[in-house]
Amino acid sequence: MKVLLLENIHDAAREALTDAGFDVETRSGALDETELISALEGVDLLGIRSKTKVTQAVIQARPELKAVGAFCIGTNQIDLDAAAQAGTVVFNAPFSNTRSVVELALGEIISLARHLTDKSTALHAGVWDKSAKGAHEVRGRTLGIIGYGNIGAQLSVVAEAFGMHVSFYDLEDKLPLGNAKKCETLDELLETCETITLHVDGRAGNAGNFGAAQFARMRPRSLFLNLSRGFVVDLEALRDNLLSGHIAGAAIDVFPSEPKKAGDAFENCLQGIPNVILTPHIGGSTEEAQLDIGRYVSGKLRDWATTGATTMSVNVPAVAAPVALGGTRILHLHQNVPGVLARVNTILSEGDVNIDSQQLSTKGEYGYAVTDLASSLPADTEQRLRELPETIEVRVIVTA
Repeated sequence: MKVLLLENIHDAAREALTDAGFDVETRSGALDETELISALEGVDLLGIRSKTKVTQAVIQARPELKAVGAFCIGTNQIDLDAAAQAGTVVFNAPFSNTRSVVELALGEIISLARHLTDKSTALHAGVWDKSAKGAHEVRGRTLGIIGYGNIGAQLSVVAEAFGMHVSFYDLEDKLPLGNAKKCETLDELLETCETITLHVDGRAGNAGNFGAAQFARMRPRSLFLNLSRGFVVDLEALRDNLLSGHIAGAAIDVFPSEPKKAGDAFENCLQGIPNVILTPHIGGSTEEAQLDIGRYVSGKLRDWATTGATTMSVNVPAVAAPVALGGTRILHLHQNVPGVLARVNTILSEGDVNIDSQQLSTKGEYGYAVTDLASSLPADTEQRLRELPETIEVRVIVTA
């Protein structure tokens, strides 16, 4: 199979896929829609990070694309439903960079509380500004976490170890870790915490959710961080609150519009404001996280290509398909309607094919069946499976 890896994915991914016998091409930057469609000619497996968007138009232009690996946490840059309808399986790395983001968030909280970037800038300019004015310990202060998923929950535990009190707000019912307090409303969190940090996902409903009204609810001289999604925060409203002094400092790692590759120009309304830390979407950019992501997602792509395993896929049903011991494996992705498996097995029976083992998993409107045969699959029987009205994709793996 041919693999295309974009956006400086860690070499561990290229090495793992090359070792698996795949033809791997790497490119350093992101591609726009037209560039991506052109680059995907003849490509079976695609690896991206957060900048490249796999849209419905891309999927429709390249329906032969078999799988996409998002070498990051988020998958909002991929049209997951269009991919599933085309039989394109999508994987991501939901846990691999959690610790890296948590450490950046905590480091920035301390830096903002002590005005470290301002002190450093002054000293680089030759100004000795030794003063305790406006500098605070984080111990004993209250951290408000919006979004209590993998990152938010781990940040909660680490912040407590630093002596902080922790409150959180999440749309879903989450188990508090340690001594964290769950807030029933967002307003409750904003009004009772001195530092607010966002760790929400990329669902469309989060777009523009944090703006002037939310900043107004925050306590005077609070700190604000966004290391989640750029489109969630109204940066002009944040700028206004920083310049007025209502917000004492901010750290932003993600932006509504970001350059496609390293070295490109960047402009933002928050540039030049004191006690504001701007970082170029590096929350998960540590050697440790990128190595783990490279290994994890490439492993998912390899396993799907060689065994049909879809464990941890974000858009199709999950089946943990072990390595076949010999014979033929049929991978059948289909619409989840009653009677499909019975019709599949009837076709196999009429083709005089005996089933060794079979797994079926469903997820929403999709079903995925993995069927192992000791014998080969007759061509006419395979064609009948493809012609079933409910069939989305049929793939046959022949093992030695």
